[in-house]
Amino acid sequence: MVSDPGVPAEQPRPELRASDADREAVADVLRDALVEGRLQLTEFESRMDETHAARTHGELDRIIHDLPVPGVPSAVLPARPQSELIGGTPTSRNGIAILGAFDRKGVWTIARDFLTVAIMGGGRIDLREARFEAPVTVIRAFAVMGGVTVVVPPDVEVEVRGVGIMGGFDHSKAGVGAPGAPRVVVTGFAFWGGVSIERKVTKAERKRLKAERKERKRLEAPE
Repeated sequence: MVSDPGVPAEQPRPELRASDADREAVADVLRDALVEGRLQLTEFESRMDETHAARTHGELDRIIHDLPVPGVPSAVLPARPQSELIGGTPTSRNGIAILGAFDRKGVWTIARDFLTVAIMGGGRIDLREARFEAPVTVIRAFAVMGGVTVVVPPDVEVEVRGVGIMGGFDHSKAGVGAPGAPRVVVTGFAFWGGVSIERKVTKAERKRLKAERKERKRLEAPE
């Protein structure tokens, strides 16, 4: 966890026993995430309970693995290797929904300049398992009496520049990501429609976390 700036930092050890100060530092991160809208109240309360019950650094790290943690060593918020995310030939450069719908999800490579148009229709761009052609991806989203949803993993940086005209353009999920992670810029406009941004972990990660919580509860259950 956070070390004294005047003392050389030791390599983090997940099995190292956590102190009250360590638990309070994680609680502060959770409070900030609640205020910023990154966590819903029910999830905040659940993670706070896990924080108070945590006994090791590894347990605390897992609680905030998908949240930005200013000033905390990168071992607490690991970035996925850049080589695994950036580079390759785009498999899709646009998504068009006119009186219909489109869905980009799973393993795919998004072009550095991606155009999406939804006219009386809807589209979804899921980047949780995607690769990126370049370090910076610009999504130009135009929604007219329709909607576009962009789903990004927690470690990706998001910048939102779009505007809503008698419609909505979601800026609430903009924010920094993990060091070295791709950057996504969402721009465009929504007219009688909406462009929304969602931050979600992958299904595999959600399943892993659920299994860990279940196993932790089993081990903590009284005989």
